Amino acid sequence: MASALLPLLLAALGAAGAEEGDWVKLPNKCEVCKYVAVELKSAFDETGKTKEVIDTKYGFMDGKSSGIKYTKSDIRLIEVTENICKRLLEYNLHKERTGSNRFAKGMSETFETLHHLVHKGVKVVMDIPYELWNETSAEVADLKKQCDVMVEEYEDVIEDWYKNHQEKDLTQFLCANHVLKGKDRECLDEKWSERKGDTAAVGKKKKKKKKKSEKEEKDVEQKEKTSKRRKAMTSLDEDGSATSDEEKEGVQEKMPLSRSPSDEL
Repeated sequence: MASALLPLLLAALGAAGAEEGDWVKLPNKCEVCKYVAVELKSAFDETGKTKEVIDTKYGFMDGKSSGIKYTKSDIRLIEVTENICKRLLEYNLHKERTGSNRFAKGMSETFETLHHLVHKGVKVVMDIPYELWNETSAEVADLKKQCDVMVEEYEDVIEDWYKNHQEKDLTQFLCANHVLKGKDRECLDEKWSERKGDTAAVGKKKKKKKKKSEKEEKDVEQKEKTSKRRKAMTSLDEDGSATSDEEKEGVQEKMPLSRSPSDEL
């Protein structure tokens, strides 16, 4: 089954490159702006939860000081914009998808399947060495490179949104109204509908279920045993005797009193 599946996967990879003309299709301006806006939104959401107040110390001469909320400070804006393009390196190329949806976090379905085949012992021969399967692709590297240029070029626009227009959608404000004004912006309307079992999503990460530790499992087991003993004791107090083997657990059996010859005298 695995051997039969391999040619289909490799054919799909080849078909994706053939349809697009070249194996490498670098992101266009619309795609770059779309994901810059996605990550800016995400970064501002993450940094907007703190209640930290920054002491500006403008009034140090009279012994007074003033403060400004970090969420409204220039420091927050600078920290977000300086690191925003590095976040794009978390993306991978998903050749099984079309348009701008080919960029997403998480491993692509194709490479995830190929990894499973390799782990099962199936020999997979590709133009890309196995050691480079998880390396940053040329497309993602260019996505980050174009992001650096775009953020610097439209720094004033991002700052204007941050200080005066946060109630407006950032993708619309930055991309549609400025970066892509009068240009093709079709990719902004492309949405990805997640499939069952899909590990990749745009601008978000899947939450992993927290597995109970061995200590936690033992604690739960101990609590259950304690609860059973308490029920047994309660039943004994009410009825005068335990009504089942389960209820008798933890209850000391009655023993006849021993008498010595001196007691009888």
